[in-house]
Amino acid sequence: MQAHPPCAPSADFDSHYFRKALSQFATGVTIVTAALPDGRLAGVTINSFSSVSLDPPLVLWSLARTAGSMAAFEQAEGYVINVLADTQAALAQRFARPSEDRFEQVGFTPSAHGQPVLDGAVACFECRPRSRYVEGDHVIFVGAVERCQFHPHRALGFHRGRFIALS
Repeated sequence: MQAHPPCAPSADFDSHYFRKALSQFATGVTIVTAALPDGRLAGVTINSFSSVSLDPPLVLWSLARTAGSMAAFEQAEGYVINVLADTQAALAQRFARPSEDRFEQVGFTPSAHGQPVLDGAVACFECRPRSRYVEGDHVIFVGAVERCQFHPHRALGFHRGRFIALS
């Protein structure tokens, strides 16, 4: 087994280097969706999703403070975190880019509370907002999970700037 040098801060540490170091960690890919009180739909691709607690069931995700969808998620009365299947990379890209209507020709089913659940997702977590924390250039959203479901298919991942299939 080859030994690796100890993990220590680089002398040329900057945001580009930090981002490259973060890319070494494979993450899942999700789209957070919401139906707003005025009837508009909001959705954004994120990979900053994590469980917080089993009892009570809590999850978190984060969004850049400058994101165009920030105002929508701040006013949303609920949202769904959709874990994407390995066949949904194009959908992830669609919801990552600015667009007038990200939901145009996208299949979804309204949840019991009217939140959009994307067709083909391997798991979804319907949440009501619990708390928000501003940290650095992001806002961390903590959601109380009211319902969840899953399908045991391969999930979409992201590693070193590329989409990958997670078994």
